[in-house]
Amino acid sequence: MTGNRIYNFNAGPASLPLGVLAQIQNSFLNFNDSGMSITEVSHRSKWFEEVLNDAIARTKRLLNLDDSYHVLFLQGGASLQFAMVPMNLLPDDREADYVNTGTWATKAIKEAQLLGKKVNVAASSEDRNFAYIPKNIAFNPKAAYVHITSNNTIKGTQWASFPDTNGVPIVADMSSDIMSRPIDVKKFGLIYAGAQKNIGPAGVCMVIIRDDLLKLTPKNIPTMLKYTIHAEGNSMYNTPPCFGIYTIQLVMKWLEESVGGLANMEKINQKKGKILYDFMDKSGFYKPTADADSRSLMNVTFRLPTEELEKEFIKQATANDFGGLKGHRSVGGCRASIYNATNVEAVSALVDFMRIFQQKNG
Repeated sequence: MTGNRIYNFNAGPASLPLGVLAQIQNSFLNFNDSGMSITEVSHRSKWFEEVLNDAIARTKRLLNLDDSYHVLFLQGGASLQFAMVPMNLLPDDREADYVNTGTWATKAIKEAQLLGKKVNVAASSEDRNFAYIPKNIAFNPKAAYVHITSNNTIKGTQWASFPDTNGVPIVADMSSDIMSRPIDVKKFGLIYAGAQKNIGPAGVCMVIIRDDLLKLTPKNIPTMLKYTIHAEGNSMYNTPPCFGIYTIQLVMKWLEESVGGLANMEKINQKKGKILYDFMDKSGFYKPTADADSRSLMNVTFRLPTEELEKEFIKQATANDFGGLKGHRSVGGCRASIYNATNVEAVSALVDFMRIFQQKNG
């Protein structure tokens, strides 16, 4: 714990860089000498226009996006994207491949099917309770796109590398690991990410879409659900979530200027994951739920010998200022979310607490 702040391991809304929070605090009442809060300035003003364009520019630099990619900031979270993606990108005479790796992938499949779209579940890890990422998948070379969930917050799995789809564009829900590592963006036609896990507060979803997919948008869907409308309006067809975009801008600035880019961020994330997983593997007490080669560096899910011990672990952790360690209500157990903003010190402190708890209860 630092000051009056706890060690925050919540899965989302999750921790933000302390420097970003301090900058928000310092400018909240008078943003850039406007005499107004960022929550008060007009989205048509020069002040917000600068914020928006800088957020887009920094996102493009961090991910090495060229001009064929558009960065959008939308509302409705990743859950709305489960429907917007097939509405915009999947014609009725085409089929899309989906890989089912857990709760959020399952929901994405369901939304596409609700729209009457042709969905092929190309692979699934449901046979072992989504404890692994499928390999050697036979994708349809004629599919409109391949949909994956890059990191699974509930099951604690993550794609260590992205699949070869034979040129079919990947559509990825990257809500919980976007900006955590460099990616080969050429594989992706569309990336979407609810901000509240790794890049900002709740209330805004980042969407990155390539020109060729943007052109697939049909005319007969509601205006607010068209990617073309949001791209043409630079995310300002209607009033955007200004505060959320401002926070994302500051997080992108932190990643560029304080962390030094995504390659450095990946090294830090790998170090955090190694500290925590190595300790658990050697403990004989804490058991990660995901297969070793599919383990997430963002959401570390684990079990203790009994549910009673898990409840006591969470109770004592909370009393010692370690927050958010309870597993998702659908699976139980424990979960430590160690997103970008969670530093090595926090993970090391957690391991120290876990070691003491084991000594007393093992």
